[in-house]
Amino acid sequence: MIIAIDGPAGAGKSTVARTLARRLGVGYLDTGAMYRAVTWLALARGVDPADGEALAELARTHPVVLTPSEDVLRVAVDGRDVTEEIRDPAVTDAVSQVSAHAGVRAAVTAAQRAMLAEGGWVSDGRDVGTVVWPAAEVKVFLTAAAEERARRRREELAARGVGRDLDEVLADIRRRDHLDTTRAESPLRRADDAVEIDSSRLSVDEVVEMVATLARRPLRRGGGA
Repeated sequence: MIIAIDGPAGAGKSTVARTLARRLGVGYLDTGAMYRAVTWLALARGVDPADGEALAELARTHPVVLTPSEDVLRVAVDGRDVTEEIRDPAVTDAVSQVSAHAGVRAAVTAAQRAMLAEGGWVSDGRDVGTVVWPAAEVKVFLTAAAEERARRRREELAARGVGRDLDEVLADIRRRDHLDTTRAESPLRRADDAVEIDSSRLSVDEVVEMVATLARRPLRRGGGA
């Protein structure tokens, strides 16, 4: 079974997907982490986030490796563990621009499909249910009010010792929403057959239970990308 959880930045997709995967005993695929790893590599090598050709070459020739661990999904590129580095504010600021390039998305999507083809995943991102794996048996579009998403993101940053003004975080959330929904390649949108869940007033456990309930329904026919 493939469970696809898409939605905007800060909606809680990663936390819900990771918790649900652990509960169901299946793999967790954080598609956003793969784009963050490409972005981190680009910044580390001084590649302009606007240079689509150079970024696509990085994505094709430097595969991202995801390794589950007890507490977190480890992310490595070029043999280096960058699990912490990809959450740096500089990466967050640039990832929407980097991931908008068609060549980058083609390379990363191919890698994601190869992983999902093995079956038994909970995957979150922007286009899992619409582009990467449209035959997913369960599709969820997880969202929340922009103000609530900004509050959550500010708390996440504070927990890592990064202080940011709430208005600044909210402006960044809205900027990323605009970039994600208006890009030409695989824009963020709800799949026609996805169940939309607004998590603004829900706990992680409540959202996980809602998605788990969807997963317990009789499976529809389908398979593959």
